[in-house]
Amino acid sequence: MALASLAPLRHRSFALAMTSSFVSSVGTWMQNVALGIYLTETTRNPIWLGLLTVAAWAPAVIGAPLGGVVADRWSRQRWIQLNNLMMTGTASALAVAAVTHHLSPRLACFLAVGEGLCGSASWAAWQSLLPDLVEKDEVLAAVSLSSAQFNLGRVIGPVFAALALTLGSVSLCFAVNALSFFFVLVIFSFVRSAPRPKPTTRVHFIAETLSGARRAWAVKGCRHPILGVAVIAVIAGPFIALVPAMAIIVLHAGKIGTTWLVTAQGVGAVTGALTLPAVAKRTSRLKVLRGSIYVLAGSLALYAVAPNLVSSVVVMVFLGGAYMGTMTGLNTSVQLHAPQAERSRILALYILSLSMFYPLGALVQADLAKSFGVRPVTLVAAGALLFVLVLVRVFSPDFWLEMGPPPVEAPILLAD
Repeated sequence: MALASLAPLRHRSFALAMTSSFVSSVGTWMQNVALGIYLTETTRNPIWLGLLTVAAWAPAVIGAPLGGVVADRWSRQRWIQLNNLMMTGTASALAVAAVTHHLSPRLACFLAVGEGLCGSASWAAWQSLLPDLVEKDEVLAAVSLSSAQFNLGRVIGPVFAALALTLGSVSLCFAVNALSFFFVLVIFSFVRSAPRPKPTTRVHFIAETLSGARRAWAVKGCRHPILGVAVIAVIAGPFIALVPAMAIIVLHAGKIGTTWLVTAQGVGAVTGALTLPAVAKRTSRLKVLRGSIYVLAGSLALYAVAPNLVSSVVVMVFLGGAYMGTMTGLNTSVQLHAPQAERSRILALYILSLSMFYPLGALVQADLAKSFGVRPVTLVAAGALLFVLVLVRVFSPDFWLEMGPPPVEAPILLAD
């Protein structure tokens, strides 16, 4: 099973890109954990976790469409390098602020805006580059490995963050993240992909963005996952932003509890990323996607009522795997159905959907958690997700089938 999941790594450029992204993921999760702990301990108010999430994700409203248009016209590798250079600067500024004791919740949110803008602008380039680095029948495995390296960073990053917090302060976590962005900049100088035809027309940002949007809406294999990721992001996704509140305020487990929960989610996600593509080959990509969403709803409910840290960590492993399987399945559908000439712009809309609704859900649930508690809010979210799944089954029975194999003469990716 592992051979099918790891097959894309035989391509040198994919392996290089994946390695650099993994290093960056470790740095990102070190910073995320350190900031989450800092905000929770200094404010004791979950609303700041929601505000930080909004600050990091809301800039995608501009960054994602801009990145999609640029990535369809310019070298995707160079665009990724430019944005990582900018993110090196924002993480460095965060580290300097912490060292000089000028760090505040407001400044952390302000710098998150800049980092979020660059991250969302480069994400479309990274996602649309993946199919150009591997064979067509390896796209699902490539997307899964991309999720796996990010979530492996979720496993290792909190451990390194805990060590850094023990040895020094949050500034060390921010400094390591800055170095990880610079590492990506260097490694992508050696990533190669097949040359693409260069557009000869002048760039028209709004017109090209609208053209990509019309194309995405017309292709159901793109439209459905873009809508689906919005629902998942606003209902289920906020559990990620509220992990520090669950660990510190509800479970009274402090920094260690936060680290364990974040790590457990990463373990589940990595396990899912390495096994689900092979399961999909034996069964169906759509069956794995549907199964992942139902498991997501169930495990989210169990996480909400788990009585202690140990049980929460165990449930979080399943929750992390189900969330990864859901997001990877939706992403893969867009990758396979999006026309090559418009792939970056359509993927940018997928990112935009996620980036708009995840911070919205996180902010709303964080505000509700302040009044009603993290457990009740998380439990209601699980029930809402299950209700949506029932509605889809009753009123749109073909919703899942329309995300199946693209209707073109091409090698079949998976048995469906």
